[in-house]
This record gives sequence, structure tokens and C-alpha cells, in this order.
Amino acid sequence: MKRKSSRSILRALYASSEASADVLYLSGVFVPDAFLCLIKGKHSIGIVSRLEYTRVKATSKFKEVLLLESVRAEAAQRFKVKVSTIGAAELIRYFTILLACDGVEIPSNFPAGLYAKLQSHGVDVSVAEDPFFPSRELKSDEEANAIRQGNRASAAGFRVAERVLKESKIEGKRLKYAGSILTSERLRHLIDGECLARGALAQHTIVAGGEQACDPHETGYGPLKPNELIIIDVFPRIRATGYHGDMTRTFLKGRASDAQRQLVGTVKAAQKAAIARVKAGVSCSSVHEAAAGIFESRDYRTERQGDTFVGFIHSTGHGLGLEVHEVPRVSRGAGRLRKGQVITIEPGLYYPGLGGCRIEDVVRVTKDGCEKLSSFHYRWEFK
Repeated sequence: MKRKSSRSILRALYASSEASADVLYLSGVFVPDAFLCLIKGKHSIGIVSRLEYTRVKATSKFKEVLLLESVRAEAAQRFKVKVSTIGAAELIRYFTILLACDGVEIPSNFPAGLYAKLQSHGVDVSVAEDPFFPSRELKSDEEANAIRQGNRASAAGFRVAERVLKESKIEGKRLKYAGSILTSERLRHLIDGECLARGALAQHTIVAGGEQACDPHETGYGPLKPNELIIIDVFPRIRATGYHGDMTRTFLKGRASDAQRQLVGTVKAAQKAAIARVKAGVSCSSVHEAAAGIFESRDYRTERQGDTFVGFIHSTGHGLGLEVHEVPRVSRGAGRLRKGQVITIEPGLYYPGLGGCRIEDVVRVTKDGCEKLSSFHYRWEFK
């Protein structure tokens, strides 16, 4: 839907900045409960309760912060109703009148109940095209540094995983660490704890070995086994800023087979080819094809086998920032890269019986190429 002129349109969001990246981007402050954000032209307004008012007024990026209790009283007086009847929809209606707006523009994930109530009040509501804030797509130096910090937390998690795997002992078909069986859950807990110590919250960290690693979003469970590929994907969120890191490495404890070494070497070559293709103006599709071309040239097929998909079964990457998955998508049919975008490059191959391998790093698109925002070595086999 085409956006109306901002001269007479009030843009509205209603969510917590804990849950909504758009609200966090606009406000720059964490608020755990949903609250109303309004934008008229370049003027942004946050409307919060007295519980949050002093802190938000002092630390947020809003041009104006209003006290919810006062605004509700003003709206009730304007509409000649009880204050108890004034909710978020009524406040939006009130501000369309106060700011002489012709209508309201909301994001696609706006609460359906509020949308319906606005319509029942006769407010002209339009749904904005995604993204609601196009400027989120291009990262500033400050944002890039926040993402670097997230990836430093990821790298710290990998260092823990590397140490644990090196120190683990092979006993039959199990790995033992510090006298106990090493499980996906145990290693994940150690990784997540290291991220937390560095000010980052890691959730749903993937530690998946063997057949489990052939399902790219399987987090992993149960004992880890020797001589099997283990995919570890760490995407923590820095608690102070809300920005994410996102890195993946593949490890093996024991002795890799020739087929496993060839698989890992091919994925690394595909990632290198894709990163070399990245620069402003290049299509995301061509970056994806650079990785896919390596796989195809080495006869790693992508196909469906019954209910299972094998080979290169996902896109090469995605945007990264206040959300783990943002625009752009680095995949077939996607548009061209723009200077300032931050993307992951994470090709992978998945074959039940052999295992899975994924290698992921984060880069920021530049005019002539890209700058890497993640750093950790690619050594993967620990005897």
C-alpha cells in the first residue's frame, strides 16, 4: 500500500521496546510494557506512565515525552467521557485531532484489536509497507560497532566450546568433560553463560551434532558424539543496545573422515566466494549464486528425498541488527546490496548419514566490497 504524505499523517506504534525492534529503534530505550509512540513529520512522541516517565524522558531519543495519566485526562475532557474509557486507540484518535492529521499509518504487526477500534472510531487507518523505518536497513558506524560487540560475545562462546571439546575425552560413543557426559544442553549452557558475562543474552543457541545438525534450526539435545560434525550457532543480543551478533562454526571432536573434511572445505570455499562477491550495487541473488555455484561445481546436490531436504537448503544470508533476521535477504530473486547494510554470509550443506556444516560471519557492505564485523578462526577438528 502506498504511503500517504507525511504532512497530514500520524504514524503510530504500540508495543514494548523489549518486543519491537521498531519501537527500540525509535526510542533508544528499553520499556518492558507496550506503550504508544507517535510520529508527525520529524517529531516523535513517547507516551508513558509515571512508572517509566522520568527515565524515558532523561534517556530516550524521543523529541517529546508525555505523561500517560495526564494525556488520558486531556483526551477524556476533549471527548467528554470517563478517563477509564481512554485507551491507546482513543489516544491515537485524540492526537489525530490535536495535530490536525488526516489519518494514521501503522506497521503491519500493529495489534489487530487496536486497528479495529480505530476503524470503529472513524479514523482513516493505512498499513505501511515494510520496513516501517527504512533507515534501519543502513547501519551507522555506531550500529556497526554494536554488532561487532555482539559478535565478540559470539566469539567468546566459541572459545568456550573449543576449550571444552579439546579437554573432552572420548569414551566409546560418548564425549566426557570434567568427568560427566558432554551433552548439547551442557555445552549450550556454558556458551550462553560466557555470553552473559560479556553483557549479551544468548537464546536458542544451536549446539547440534550428527543427524541433528542436518536440520539447520534444530538447537540440539542429548549426548554429543565423537567423530561427528557439530554445528554451533551463537546469536546473542547485547543487553545495553539491543543489537545482535550472529556467527556459526562447525566443530568435530575425534578424527574426521575424508568425506567430512571435503564437506567442511567446500562450505568454507563457498563462504569465501560469496564474501568476495559482496559490494554495493551487486545483487543479493548473485552473492547467493556464488556460494551455490561452488556446491554445484563439486557435485553437492540440493534435492528433496521424501520428507527430507538435503544439500544447500537455505539462503546464503540475511540482514542483522536489532533483529536476528532483517532485510535484506541474501537469496535468489532478492534485490541489490546497498552501502551500509549489514548481512550474514552463512552457506551450509546438510546430508543425513554424513552430517551438516555451516560457517557464518557478518559483513557490512561498502562501496568497493565489505568490512568484516565478526572474527573467529576456522580450525574445527580437535583430536
